[in-house]
Amino acid sequence: MDIAGKVAIVTGAGSGIGRAVAEAFAQREVQAIALVDRTDAVEALAAQLLESYGGTVGVTAMVGDVTDDSFRRQVFDRMTATWAVPRILVPAAGVVHDQLAAKVDGETGKALLYPLDAFRRVLEVNLVAPTYWALEMIGRIAEDRFAKKLKRWEPEEHVQGTVIFIGSVSSHGNRGQVAYAATKAGLEGVAATLTKEAMYHGVRCGVIHPGYTDTPMVRGLGEEYIRQRILPQTQLRRLIRTDEIADAICFLISNSAVSGQLWADAGWHAPVA
Repeated sequence: MDIAGKVAIVTGAGSGIGRAVAEAFAQREVQAIALVDRTDAVEALAAQLLESYGGTVGVTAMVGDVTDDSFRRQVFDRMTATWAVPRILVPAAGVVHDQLAAKVDGETGKALLYPLDAFRRVLEVNLVAPTYWALEMIGRIAEDRFAKKLKRWEPEEHVQGTVIFIGSVSSHGNRGQVAYAATKAGLEGVAATLTKEAMYHGVRCGVIHPGYTDTPMVRGLGEEYIRQRILPQTQLRRLIRTDEIADAICFLISNSAVSGQLWADAGWHAPVA
């Protein structure tokens, strides 16, 4: 699938991997891109991209909660009305809440369990929201095909759309990440199912599993944690650059023969304890 000339949506575009993906799409001359985030950082990014690519790329910044159904539909409505039906989606918005699943309090002897409200929040942002942003795009493409009296997609039409979910090496399990790991493993099942269903409409779904990447979320773990718990388990002995992940995502979109999951982990393996 050619990225050039397509309408794309990137959530979590205000920083980290989402920002790098948006910049990579602009460099590859998408027709238009929606920068979605809960902060107004996307407005500054939109201004930057318009200054650099304004003559060739349309840029729209939209601030809102990715878990809100009405906001999601508003983003798709606006992009479709202004440009065309979105064909590329990277739902990169995510949160993390690290805490041991169960830990005994040294004073009371009582087990402290991972907070249920935190688990639900991580689940909502990292799994439910990306799934429904993907379903929204698949549904819009299906409606567009129906309006054109097109039924089952045929290969000569070329790929009609691509969704790339942001997984994680933590999907294999990682200490202190019971909720985060569950959501990232869940995306594998979502992508596998949608791959079987959405190809009826010509839409591909894949997952990229980044290792520890130089993002605000990872830096928030602290430099000591990164130095002691991450770099020694990473073959490259450094954090992955966000542009490296963005380049891998563009590869997944552009090469339709590549299906399923791509691991961009820099050789990282979780320690046992």
